Amino acid sequence: MNPPKSRDALAPEAAPHRFLVPGLIFVAMVVAVVGSLGAPLIPTIAQQDHISVGDAQWALTIVFLVAAVATPVAGRLGDGPHRRRVIIGSLAAVTAGAVLAALPLGFAFLLAGRALQGIGLVLTPLCIAAVRDALPAERARPAAAVLSVTTVVGIGLGYPVTGLIASFGGLHVAFWFGAVVGALGLTVAAVVVPVSKQRVRRPVDVSGAVLLGAALVGFLLALSEGDGWGWSSPLLLGLLAGSVLALAGWVVRELCAAHPLVDLRLLRTNAVLTADAVGLLAGVGMYLPISLVTRFIQTPADSGYGLGGSVFLAGLALTPFSAASAVSTRLTRAAVSRMSSGTALALGSGVGLLALGAFSLAHGSLWEIFTVMALAGLGVGAIFAVVPGLIVGAVPVQETGSATSFNQVIRYVGYASGSTLSAVVLAAHTPSGSALPEDRGYTVAGLIGCVMWIATAAVALVLPRLGDRTRAASAAGTVARGDRVLADEGLADAEAAGPVPAAGAAAGAGPAQRVRTDATGD
Repeated sequence: MNPPKSRDALAPEAAPHRFLVPGLIFVAMVVAVVGSLGAPLIPTIAQQDHISVGDAQWALTIVFLVAAVATPVAGRLGDGPHRRRVIIGSLAAVTAGAVLAALPLGFAFLLAGRALQGIGLVLTPLCIAAVRDALPAERARPAAAVLSVTTVVGIGLGYPVTGLIASFGGLHVAFWFGAVVGALGLTVAAVVVPVSKQRVRRPVDVSGAVLLGAALVGFLLALSEGDGWGWSSPLLLGLLAGSVLALAGWVVRELCAAHPLVDLRLLRTNAVLTADAVGLLAGVGMYLPISLVTRFIQTPADSGYGLGGSVFLAGLALTPFSAASAVSTRLTRAAVSRMSSGTALALGSGVGLLALGAFSLAHGSLWEIFTVMALAGLGVGAIFAVVPGLIVGAVPVQETGSATSFNQVIRYVGYASGSTLSAVVLAAHTPSGSALPEDRGYTVAGLIGCVMWIATAAVALVLPRLGDRTRAASAAGTVARGDRVLADEGLADAEAAGPVPAAGAAAGAGPAQRVRTDATGD
């Protein structure tokens, strides 16, 4: 009977499409652009639908909330033979969601359309898994790094484009643009994404998805409504307690399930744990300035501090973020060969800290905002260029989709938390009866972002070293145990052979010593 072939040994059914990588980059860019339709348009949504800016913030938050739940499901499906169907189906949902949001049916339908668009954000980890399967390692790693940062770059491109369209055509025209772009991405995916029939089909943990969704919805709802309900209100505390219980139930479910939604045991791998912890903290640190800047620029000048800019100007302010992210990716890929991943992540966090610190101290002019966003792009681009390599290099190839999807979930939780946190802080600094927050609210939010970047740097530096010490201690213990076994075996041989001759003793060549010498090579 022939031994079963490993998945790595299976030959691909067909050579990958020659435009596979650029096609997947375009798909990821499309999703990022459509997903970014929320932030610059939030003040416009609030005004047009006659709701508060805090409620309108859900037009952005719900995208990341849906993505956080849908991503592990899609990742598990993507690790099986359904990857092509998942990618095409997600792009179809993005297109349909853009159409629904474009129709003038009110905020509830716009929110539902944005939720559908959140499904599209599952595509980045699936694209990373696709290039790893189709390409040799030396080409797959750089392609994965580019795909990881494409989300960040697409945000910077999507904001000014959609802002320009909204300035001249209105809110709903911007979403019609998203529908057209989504349809283009769907067409490209249908051409370049290969079929993967050889992959093993695995069941999806629906119960795990429900528990995870309940935990995330409860947490974000409590965070967003805490100021209105009261941070010590029974309703808020009950919601938080329910979220914690749902999260604990999800963890237990994932550890016990035969086919978990996310293999949490991979977190025992130090590189994966570092990548996920950094992704969460950096996600918060990334979306705080994005949400703050787009709102600050559109604040009327008669407020005493706002710039009174248009939606287009608010989007344009994020162009330096996009450009700097792209540059940072190339620089970081070259630098990682000369330094550890932890050091590179810490340096990126330091640049992010500089950006938020600068925003807290100086945000009164447009050039200061542009500088802040360029610095933020450099820091975020560096971090998200390193993170995929940590995961891809540490997990089994069959778990690539699941592990990268979970990292993406962590990022989306960070994005949603950063988006919601910005609204909460500004609402807390809005005087009663006023529609605008005090300028101090932006300063406080910026300082909170500084704390997040300090925590990110600490995690990037400490976790890898703890892992190194653990591995060193384990290796030392293994050697010591091996020495004891070898010595015991040598002593037994010596006793069986009888007394050691005097000449042998003088020469120091007893059996036990010879065994240990052979083992150590000394």
